[in-house]
Amino acid sequence: MKRSTVVAAAVLLAAGSGAALFPHAVAAAQGCRVDYAVASQWQGGFQASVKITNVGDPVNGWTLGFTFPTSGQKVTQGWNATWSQSGSAVTATNVDWNRSLGTGGTADIGFTGTWSGANPAPTAFTLNGVACTGSPVVTTTTTTGNPPVGRNPVEINGQLRVCGVNLCNQYNRPVQLRGMSTHGIQWFDKCYNNASLDALANEWKSDLFRIAMYVQEQGYETNPSWFTNRVNTLVDMAEARGMYAIIDFHTLTPGDPNYNIDRAKTFFAQVASRNAAKKNVIYEIANEPNGVSWAAIKSYAEQVIPVIRAADPDAVVFVGTRAWSSLGVSEGSNESEVVNNPVNATNIMYTFHFYAASHKDNYRSTVSRAASRLPLFVSEFGTVSATGGGAFDRASSTAWLDLLDQLKIGYANWTYSDANESSAALRPGTCNGGTYTGSGVLTESGAFIKSRVSTPDNFPTS
Repeated sequence: MKRSTVVAAAVLLAAGSGAALFPHAVAAAQGCRVDYAVASQWQGGFQASVKITNVGDPVNGWTLGFTFPTSGQKVTQGWNATWSQSGSAVTATNVDWNRSLGTGGTADIGFTGTWSGANPAPTAFTLNGVACTGSPVVTTTTTTGNPPVGRNPVEINGQLRVCGVNLCNQYNRPVQLRGMSTHGIQWFDKCYNNASLDALANEWKSDLFRIAMYVQEQGYETNPSWFTNRVNTLVDMAEARGMYAIIDFHTLTPGDPNYNIDRAKTFFAQVASRNAAKKNVIYEIANEPNGVSWAAIKSYAEQVIPVIRAADPDAVVFVGTRAWSSLGVSEGSNESEVVNNPVNATNIMYTFHFYAASHKDNYRSTVSRAASRLPLFVSEFGTVSATGGGAFDRASSTAWLDLLDQLKIGYANWTYSDANESSAALRPGTCNGGTYTGSGVLTESGAFIKSRVSTPDNFPTS
């Protein structure tokens, strides 16, 4: 089905007024403000975002209510809330991680729906039964400068570092980097050339390029020299286009990274020495540890990080977490094992991976909790199931990216490739040709991710 994107519309709510569509935020309430926007619409379907701002007393648990103007409008799937509908009346109730809204606090929720006949916006909202009819809280942020126009992410942000739980730029301001991961370069190396990286940097406006160098699975162990040189070349190509490069030591099978500790020390000593003067390099030392304890992962990290630091003392290092970098959730644990026993090193972040169709509210709850205690980076995620296949899950993918945006957590999507699987951003066969631009080369997942990655970054510079 062909879908067309329309300009986001918002409903202006005022006491006694009817509904009107404006390309601005919604007016609001003694107690709450609601911004309702139709992000995209197609024949018979649409996607809407709803932003709730509490302008009254703090609440611990909330339910938003509204009524569709026509009987043909239905919610089909929602995110960041528990959605239900009876007739034309719709309710959205908080989930665990967004149940508390202080004065001025916000919750970003949304849904996909169907419509017939017409698709007008709702005209009234309630929060815990109180009509949203008052004035919004206005927060003034004072800045003394804006990102220079026309400059790229590395030029603007410079050398990155970890400050508190955030990734910060050269101005010591938190930034969120968004971009793409390669597939295994042993299989899809032809996808990564001047034309494809030009498209990623210029059309996608990608901030980063993750280079997935498998260690096993016909990877680094078969030809260390070739893989090391190819990684270095891709780092240079990313640097030339102003993108950050994540060097991913892609361990997967076996799941214990200590199996590859000697290879890791050799590899990182070489790439860190060679790239130490660059500002665009981030080192990811273990992709997805699995079937192994956090203590073993921590021990590995504390042996490999000093090797990097000896050559490149300033670069950020990403450390994989237990259970396929799920902070232990996929093996029945949670973030507490890392919080209570962190890696003994500075300027590091912990990775979290998810696949939207498989990993939903309980995983999002973990990230929401952990983000206040640990510096997190989503160095890999997919819009489909954990196998890399299955249907594109728009609702869960949107919920995830909305949460990461809210928490200012950076991410890289799996994958910028033409693999014959639904997680791939490029249609099969794309890498056999020379064209990587335009919507015709994108899968459904690729079109969605591009629409998110290419929105303006607005990096702070003061």
